[in-house]
Amino acid sequence: MSAKGTWLWLLVAACLFAFIYFLDRFPRRPAPGTGRILPRLNPSEVGSVQVRPGGPVRLQIRADRTNQTWQLYEPLLYPAAAEKIEALLRALAELTPATYITPAEMRTRPNADEEYGFVSPQASIIITQGNYRVQLNLGNKTAPGDQLFLQKVGVEGAYVVDAALLKFVPVTANDWRDTTLLSLDGLSFDSLAITNNARAFNLVLQRDITNRLWRMVWPFRARADNARVDSCLLALDELRVRKFVADEPNPDAEAFGLTPPSLELALSEGTNTVAALQFGKSPTNDAEAIYARRPGQPAIFTVPRKLLAPWERESVNDFRNPHLLTVTEPVGLIVARGQESFSLEAGTNGAWRILPEGLPADAALVGDLLATLTNAQIRQFLKDVVNPPELPDFGLAPPARQYVLFTPGTNAAGAATNRVLAELDFGTTTNQPGRVCARRTDETSVYAIGTNDFARLPVAGWRMRERKLWDFSEADVARVTIHQQEKQRQIIHNGPYQWSLAPGFSGGLEDLAVEEAVRGLAQASVLAWVAVGETNRAAYGISERRYELTFELKNGEQRAIEFGNETGAGPVDAAVMLGGQLWIGELSGDLYRLIRFALVIP
Repeated sequence: MSAKGTWLWLLVAACLFAFIYFLDRFPRRPAPGTGRILPRLNPSEVGSVQVRPGGPVRLQIRADRTNQTWQLYEPLLYPAAAEKIEALLRALAELTPATYITPAEMRTRPNADEEYGFVSPQASIIITQGNYRVQLNLGNKTAPGDQLFLQKVGVEGAYVVDAALLKFVPVTANDWRDTTLLSLDGLSFDSLAITNNARAFNLVLQRDITNRLWRMVWPFRARADNARVDSCLLALDELRVRKFVADEPNPDAEAFGLTPPSLELALSEGTNTVAALQFGKSPTNDAEAIYARRPGQPAIFTVPRKLLAPWERESVNDFRNPHLLTVTEPVGLIVARGQESFSLEAGTNGAWRILPEGLPADAALVGDLLATLTNAQIRQFLKDVVNPPELPDFGLAPPARQYVLFTPGTNAAGAATNRVLAELDFGTTTNQPGRVCARRTDETSVYAIGTNDFARLPVAGWRMRERKLWDFSEADVARVTIHQQEKQRQIIHNGPYQWSLAPGFSGGLEDLAVEEAVRGLAQASVLAWVAVGETNRAAYGISERRYELTFELKNGEQRAIEFGNETGAGPVDAAVMLGGQLWIGELSGDLYRLIRFALVIP
């Protein structure tokens, strides 16, 4: 290689070295829209944010994070809206420049700081993150208005960024104040006091720690309407501040209707008040809002009145349970006392029996009884505190009828350990038509319920008997004998949908209709039992051989049913022998019409 070539290659190497050295020492400015302006910023580690809004009268806003909770410290002490502060920090952490203005470019413009708005910025933001502290000045918007100039204090040059950043920057402390009036999430309380000066009543509710049900403890002890109380608390949890009105240490509370407040709520745990709210009157120019404050804090604000409506009730009774009974535990025994006394005892697999007879009870009827007791609405609170000497005035000493509900249970020795769930007494009708007096023995009040609800309660145990007449299949039937006045007819079952007249009988048959009628009767249930005993035959038009069907089963057993009075399209009275007694019940009119078509003597 010649000397000339050697020097040429040395020159190329020197140029490459110089290029790499200057590129490493003086990196190129980022291309527009690339590279984060605050790469060290981690929103989850920021401990303090200060915002100095532009203008001569705007006060500095400062919020600090303590135990993962943001609190305003300047210009006032108040809970901060964490989501708004976090939104600003996220926007800053992700902020990238659209354009970077180099120091050299700025030096070419003698009034650059004034021109870009850094002398009197729209806002200055100071962020403290451990040992890392950074200040940003937000200057003027660019000519189109969709971007603004930004200065990072201590770093030469300037940035042009998206003007959307401004929507995250507070102008006053109110922009960062928490508008949540009361957050029930995680708040532990077991009592609620309501002072309604507008309606002139005080009320204290207490929640049972076991079943979480609310009870009224003042002005008297009673069950509370849990659904209503919970819905009221839900409305309270959704209440938000519409506008902050005053922050003076001693505001004119009377001007806002807060001395005394028209409504005051206090939530407590034991003897410790954990939260309290007071509500006053509406602003003269805004009937949909109402003034409110937290006792002990200077701030007065407005909230939407419609969300407060659930609390503005007419009286204490609006918060009382509107039902006689709320069942919160399984029922194992029901004792009914009246003209006829009986008991219903729960067995296994949902089965019930009637005591003392030991008859099978109809599970659906037992369910109807419990549903009637729990759904029966209190139509009127007749008297809140009734002393024992006053009970006869309501026909409740002794009661005309009584139902006592017990929990299921036996001890190791097999002895009953049933615990009383509720004892309900029913007396005479009130002086208002359609209502009956009622009470719970664990409460001092007397109520009125509707006579229709009372009429649905069973008065005799036999009415609760299993309504299914018997349980066999049409395939089990060998023959059917029809008795109609003095006439008789026999039908033989030859197979599925195959029927024929027995020898000696003439006429035609509708196999399909006969099969369906027999199937319906094989699985039939009465709608209700109406009487028991032979002495009731005449009253229900059931006379021997008037109209009777006898089913002879393939195993030699027989089942018979007699029919009595017909009521057109309605149910018909029918009688069967069960346990050696005649039982009369109402059979479906639709099934009876099918029987009269298929199983008769022409």
